[in-house]
Amino acid sequence: METYIKTNGTHLISDLCVETVDIDKNVENVNDKNEEYYVCDICGQKFCQKPLLKKHFHTHTKEKPYFCVVCKKDFSCESNLTKHYQGYTNVKPCSCDVCHEIFSRKEELKVHYRIHTNEKPYSCDVCGKKCSLKGDLDRHYRIHTNEKPFSCDICHKNFSLKHNLITHLRTHTNEKLFSCEVCHKDFSRKDEFKAHYRIHTNEKPYSCDVCGKKCSRKGDLNRHYRIHTNERPYSCNVCHREFSQKSQLNVHLWTHAKEKPFSCDICGKEFSQKYRLNMHHKMHTEENPFSCEVCHKDFSREYELKVHSRIHRNEKLYSCEVCHKDFSCKSYLNKHYRIHRNEKPFSCDICHRNFSQKSHLNKHLRTHTNENLFSCDV
Repeated sequence: METYIKTNGTHLISDLCVETVDIDKNVENVNDKNEEYYVCDICGQKFCQKPLLKKHFHTHTKEKPYFCVVCKKDFSCESNLTKHYQGYTNVKPCSCDVCHEIFSRKEELKVHYRIHTNEKPYSCDVCGKKCSLKGDLDRHYRIHTNEKPFSCDICHKNFSLKHNLITHLRTHTNEKLFSCEVCHKDFSRKDEFKAHYRIHTNEKPYSCDVCGKKCSRKGDLNRHYRIHTNERPYSCNVCHREFSQKSQLNVHLWTHAKEKPFSCDICGKEFSQKYRLNMHHKMHTEENPFSCEVCHKDFSREYELKVHSRIHRNEKLYSCEVCHKDFSCKSYLNKHYRIHRNEKPFSCDICHRNFSQKSHLNKHLRTHTNENLFSCDV
């Protein structure tokens, strides 16, 4: 199958060949066929088949996944590697008896074997990290020297490792090579895919050596450790309050935000975050697709239903490490911690009295407005 693309000359460029054709005649035929094109997001080149587009991406990413086992030369296309092999005769490669990877020289096999024996003869004189290969140590040194020799041609972001650049380039091409066979979610990075897959397997390989809590991701464990170390690396640039997690800082910044660019087209209420407007809008549409099987209370979000269900099960997963009071929701625990830290982030604009919870501030404001919401029927 050939798909022709119009050019300024007397030729039309096909994905598979170049032919001299009658321009006016074939342009009409292309429109009649109404074929689907796959267009490169970077250079705009069109392809009639998706595999051809993927192969073309290698020219932008400079990714060369195929290499010669004899001379270690890299190739972006498997057919080019095959042609390269034809230049060798009487080559007898040697194979690893553990993983069966093939090497052209016995010395290379010997170095490779350290991966299986966990032998690490090269050590960093800065931090003491050990490596099995000298090349790995050289790449590791870039962490200390902040050397970033690999640059993205599109956004000019720099990287210390080539494979990090290759992974980054997929954010521009939107190429997602790894797909979850359970929920079909796609990922551009293999480590993200592997971490995601643990949601389905409920695998939690990382464990806290203080309280025994298990996590599916190492990053989650590192953030959890801050509870024990009381480490708070994120600081508010307005009031200098410190937080253990970046998400907590982001939520806190809303208390300082005067700008509220998102407004409800029904009641006019304004919000600083779009997703908060979306949540608010469901109050007007009465869109609550998630219902509790016990009390039949409806919720707009599945997470809200999940947290609510703990009330019926009397499940309280979050405990205060100061007074050991238990809570069913993490946000309740975070609010409770303000009592111990004497934090009062909510302030009255009239009398400047401070409160630890927004609901307490709302109640207090009624004393200024003389608003009485509750009336006795008797």
